[in-house]
Amino acid sequence: MTTLLPASPIGVYDSGVGGLSVLRAIRDALPDESLLYVADSAHVPYGEKSQDFVEQRALTVADYFVSRHAKAMVVACNTATAAAIAQVRRRHPDLIVIGVEPAIKPAAHLTHSGVVGVFATTGTLASPKFAALVQREAPEVRILLHPCPQWVRLVEQGELSGPAVDAAVAGPVAQLRAAGADVLVLGCTHFPFLRDAIQAAAGPGVPLLETGAPVARWLRHQLQERALLCTVSARTADPRARLGDLRLETTGSAPALAASASRLLGQDVDAFVVPERWR
Repeated sequence: MTTLLPASPIGVYDSGVGGLSVLRAIRDALPDESLLYVADSAHVPYGEKSQDFVEQRALTVADYFVSRHAKAMVVACNTATAAAIAQVRRRHPDLIVIGVEPAIKPAAHLTHSGVVGVFATTGTLASPKFAALVQREAPEVRILLHPCPQWVRLVEQGELSGPAVDAAVAGPVAQLRAAGADVLVLGCTHFPFLRDAIQAAAGPGVPLLETGAPVARWLRHQLQERALLCTVSARTADPRARLGDLRLETTGSAPALAASASRLLGQDVDAFVVPERWR
């Protein structure tokens, strides 16, 4: 593997634009790092794809990040984490690989009713990895599951508020609240972009747990452990270093990703198409 440097980029990957919620948290925590975001938009949504398909896509994107000399890969997709993170780590043992998973452990500590609601994709909720997570972190808590593939589509289409969003959110939230859930877990990286609508439907006192900030903290720890954190001295030592550079790429439509990312990140950004061999 190519020698990695603190100025090397961090790859962040999702099936679409949902992982931008994690990228946003990484930028807040590590503003000096260069980030390469890949949206596998040609194949979104992952939640209803087979495990083998998602695994192959994750391995392909991992290979692409390695070809770009990335020092770390954040799999900012719950479905891809569940389906493929072990395989990615086996293929690239020298690469820092960090996944995301629903915030079951903190939810189990927060609940007073003993009932936690989890919104996620079908693929995440059906995975053995998720079942093991629940058994390990919340064996005495009742976990209510609700797949919400429509929520993914709304975010991908840029619909973050309005009547259609309120209608899509109201039913699942009401169902889990009526069943006693007093903590709700946003188990898909797309869902934080619907946070305002979900919070309004759930009520102001209901905690909504997501994973962006914990992932960013763990990434910082891993970079520090391997002396790969980008610092002022690291940038000075490498004239190629580009402070806080952000590049967005997609296997789908670059203009569509640029438009969505500009809206979701609150700034104008450009996007590019991933080279053909990696699509």
